[in-house]
Amino acid sequence: MTAEISQNSWATLDELLGVEVADTVEDGIGPLAAYGRCSTEDNQDPETSRGWQFGNARKFVEPLGGHVVAEFFDVGQSRSVPWERREEASRLLAALKNPDRGWNALVVGEGTRCWFGNQFSLIAPRFAAYGVDLWVPELGGRFDARNPSHKMLMSVLGGMSESERQHVQARVRAAMDAQVVNEGRHQGGRAPYGYVVVDGGPHPNPRKAAEGHRLRKLALDEPSVEVVRRIFAEYLSGQKGDRAIANVLNRAGVPCPSARRPEQNRHRIADGWQGSTVRAILENPRYTGFAFFGRWARQETLLDPDDVAAGHVVRFRRAAPEKVVRSRQPAHPAVVTVEEFVEAQLLRRSRAAGGLAASRKLERGPKATKRPYPLRGRVRCAYCSRRMEGTPRKTRTYYRCSARTLVPGSPAPRL
Repeated sequence: MTAEISQNSWATLDELLGVEVADTVEDGIGPLAAYGRCSTEDNQDPETSRGWQFGNARKFVEPLGGHVVAEFFDVGQSRSVPWERREEASRLLAALKNPDRGWNALVVGEGTRCWFGNQFSLIAPRFAAYGVDLWVPELGGRFDARNPSHKMLMSVLGGMSESERQHVQARVRAAMDAQVVNEGRHQGGRAPYGYVVVDGGPHPNPRKAAEGHRLRKLALDEPSVEVVRRIFAEYLSGQKGDRAIANVLNRAGVPCPSARRPEQNRHRIADGWQGSTVRAILENPRYTGFAFFGRWARQETLLDPDDVAAGHVVRFRRAAPEKVVRSRQPAHPAVVTVEEFVEAQLLRRSRAAGGLAASRKLERGPKATKRPYPLRGRVRCAYCSRRMEGTPRKTRTYYRCSARTLVPGSPAPRL
């Protein structure tokens, strides 16, 4: 008996403890799923991006015996968006729960395209819980959660991805500011009411010019430019405010901007002129003929402040005055003179400082109310889709449409 133990002591101990020694597996990694991401269709070719990312992934795992059997690729998704809010990434996470998914590992073509900030630390435990390995080219192999070097490197990659995105944003914004200041270049977007976008000649970049890219610039839209001049004249007369001017235009049958150009105002209903529409025209400095850029800033705010992992949502808000840039020279035909525009702004400020009601202030702000409105901002008019405002009547609260009356000829009643 002693001789048998001395010959194979480990085998005897394993037999006593009931331990089964697993055979060495030399079949390679086996079937994998691949994930990739392309930020925007406008700036990147989705097919090319998909090809090189999945190509890198296959070159990485095929020498190790792996083969990709499923592909997940997000198009038009920013890297800052959490995986749960990406279409293909969320489908990938849902597939983890399926025991018959057909793969037990995931490979990516480039880690910085797939994870941003601390996203990897939130995603990796979910894959580990379902027994799915993560193969990352930057690691040179499979991610090992027990290896502190792997964790540190993935944290660094997430920080590099975030830093790269911020640097690209800063460089693009600086270049666009310089183009507006020095060249008065139109940077895209919807043309203001009274203007149309026309061809501005070949692109100054030789490569883009060879590819057929053209510059765009603003030109006057004769039928509507007279309406803009009329709005400024009515306001500078000092007799009418924003809502009064809107009522005059509606009674005259003048088409509102969304009715005049519905193809670029699909987000609005052609329900006539509103006071806010008149205000936007009176406050737009581009009617002076100079190019302005950066009046509205793109800001990312937390979707849920109590759940930082839910990520951010994009909101556009008025930028600080120091962030707005203006061209040195006139960039397009002027509708009003600089003197007229300045006079209109001074008049608006004097009215705002004169103790008018909050609804007529130059800039909107939350109104302080003594009475709580449980349905504030949650009830919309069935005819015009506007938010309804609360009106107290003794002990009850009624909600009415803020439009007061519908514009004659408005399509809203037919909605």
